[in-house]
Amino acid sequence: MFTGIVTDLGTVRAIESGGDTRIEFTTRYDTGGIGIGASICCSGTCLTVIDKGPDWFAASVSAETLSRTTLGDWKAGTPVNFERPLALGDELGGHLVSGHVDGVARLAAADPEGDSLRLAFAPPPELMRYIAAKGSVAADGVSLTVNEVDDETFGVNIIPHTRSHTTLGALTPGDAVNLEIDMVARYVARLLGKE
Repeated sequence: MFTGIVTDLGTVRAIESGGDTRIEFTTRYDTGGIGIGASICCSGTCLTVIDKGPDWFAASVSAETLSRTTLGDWKAGTPVNFERPLALGDELGGHLVSGHVDGVARLAAADPEGDSLRLAFAPPPELMRYIAAKGSVAADGVSLTVNEVDDETFGVNIIPHTRSHTTLGALTPGDAVNLEIDMVARYVARLLGKE
């Protein structure tokens, strides 16, 4: 379980195709404290650490994950948002994020608004019903508050800190992000028989 508060901005170091795809990441984390088998949220996707070194770790990624997320488009040098999982007693600064991507959204527009940046995302149409104004979403693993929703897009603001400490500040219209809807919305829809 994660919070959507990114704690490191790393990059893809290497990709090796095989039965599953091995992706190596550079990181500023102290990997000595990361166990093999640990989970790390990588731009919104929960991955399992299978190997590590002093400034890197590796994960094995299935064809299913590659086909349903942006990971299939990654290459060496791609920037990646990282978050370690919550531990009991940690501050919950964002919202509850599982690291299970619901779909890929595209940036429809990016406009300055004061010191912030207003981003409009176009998610898959079937996910729009789960997105509500003042609700939460995670885009590339970043917890965001939804400002407004229309028929095809939703808008968020990102402050200067988020722009400079995550991948969101470098997005341009048409770029894809991993989108996770709020898990409360998912379960409410299920309980109401709408899923």
